[in-house]
Amino acid sequence: MTGAFWAGAFCLAATVVNLVSLAVAAIRIRGPRAPLPVGADPPPVSIVRPVCGIETFSEKTLRSGFELDYPDYELIFCVARASDPIVPLVQKLMAAYPAIPSQLIIGDERISENPKLNNCVRGWEAARHDWVILADSNVLMPRDYVQRLRASWRPDTGLVCSTPAGSHPDGFWAEVECAFLNTLQARWQYAGEALGFGFAQGKSMLWRKDILEARGGIRALAAEIAEDAAATKLVRKAGLHVHLVDAPFQQPLGPRTAAEVWYRQLRWARLRRVTFPLFFAPEISSGAVLPMAAGALWAASAGWSVIGTVLAVALFWYGPEFVLARLKGWPLSRRSLVTFVVRDLMILPMWAYAWVAVRIEWRGNAMSVRTKAAEALRATGTAV
Repeated sequence: MTGAFWAGAFCLAATVVNLVSLAVAAIRIRGPRAPLPVGADPPPVSIVRPVCGIETFSEKTLRSGFELDYPDYELIFCVARASDPIVPLVQKLMAAYPAIPSQLIIGDERISENPKLNNCVRGWEAARHDWVILADSNVLMPRDYVQRLRASWRPDTGLVCSTPAGSHPDGFWAEVECAFLNTLQARWQYAGEALGFGFAQGKSMLWRKDILEARGGIRALAAEIAEDAAATKLVRKAGLHVHLVDAPFQQPLGPRTAAEVWYRQLRWARLRRVTFPLFFAPEISSGAVLPMAAGALWAASAGWSVIGTVLAVALFWYGPEFVLARLKGWPLSRRSLVTFVVRDLMILPMWAYAWVAVRIEWRGNAMSVRTKAAEALRATGTAV
């Protein structure tokens, strides 16, 4: 069998897998719908939100936590430094909603290289209730936020979480980030969960406190550089499963630059590479660029139109992706096709660089994760 044959086989297989994942996500993820009711005898819930710095929608996302349709919950904000510019905003919101029990904890615990986890430790330990949600500051909570997390809890559940759904993009590069977050990453995470490979996502995580406390508490999440990767492994080791909410919660983006999108996505790629390398390896084929190139090679060998084949492959990749975004109410525009293509072109160098890059950053905090390959490069004087 020739190389052209295998190229054609790869193109076909990758396209079929892509279509199946889109179909699974279309079934699994619910579109816009009415809020969930609270139900009878809802348990009290603690919501721990690490905060750091001001973003475009900080007031909107933090305010959403005070406006939940849930009868009994507390909000615990955690910030590493009293001088952080987010502190006055948190204090203003706490004063504006005196009926909602809330507190601001200043000062972190240095238990790992992960500054977000360090920021959450004291908040977790201060939580008064048996159900605890760890929620990033840039999550826009719908009014039925707690109900939707609780609705996905099953007898075999160890953790319920939500991927972020990019929303409110301002500009081309923010739309590129939406293309990464929504129809690529969220889609694959829901497809994986449907196949029994649920992965935690640190944006919103609902824990039953005793499950984590029985296995070392929140400090056990320092076992990995990414707390959600550690959570995934901890839950699986306990014989339980990670489940997702019925639809991702929004993360408003605002403006983005090309550099911001690149470094944010590279950071996440790097963390996936370090924590789940076998699952990360196939990500190079998650975009349409390699299947289109393989299809072109096969077409040239078979005497078919190369341009026609590439366009056909693109149609089967981007057409259903566009439909999925439309069905789920995710941001789309006239340039969405271009953002899909740009995203897929970025995947290739990002995937390659993720295998050797060791420096990543979260909210101005430097984090270093090294592998044997990276250490070997460093030993030879090669900067990575």
